[in-house]
Amino acid sequence: LGVKEAMSSPTFSLVNEYRDAQDDPVYHFDLYRVKTVQEALDIGLEDYLYSGNYCFIEWPEIIENVLPENAVKVDISESNRGREIRVSG
Repeated sequence: LGVKEAMSSPTFSLVNEYRDAQDDPVYHFDLYRVKTVQEALDIGLEDYLYSGNYCFIEWPEIIENVLPENAVKVDISESNRGREIRVSG
């Protein structure tokens, strides 16, 4: 996407914002510590999700019922052959 900044997981801030090559925002969420859907909504999650910008979400299970219908799920796991990547949606 052309992001030039170093990226890190937003474990404590819950969301980091970066800029792509067109200077549009790209959002990166880490919802590991979020315990309820309401907690995610309180940080403005729906505004981010429906902004038309890319949103990358780690640990999205708690908010799956509010994800847009066109969301793409990428699962990355390790196997004896290395990393396996599954894309669905």
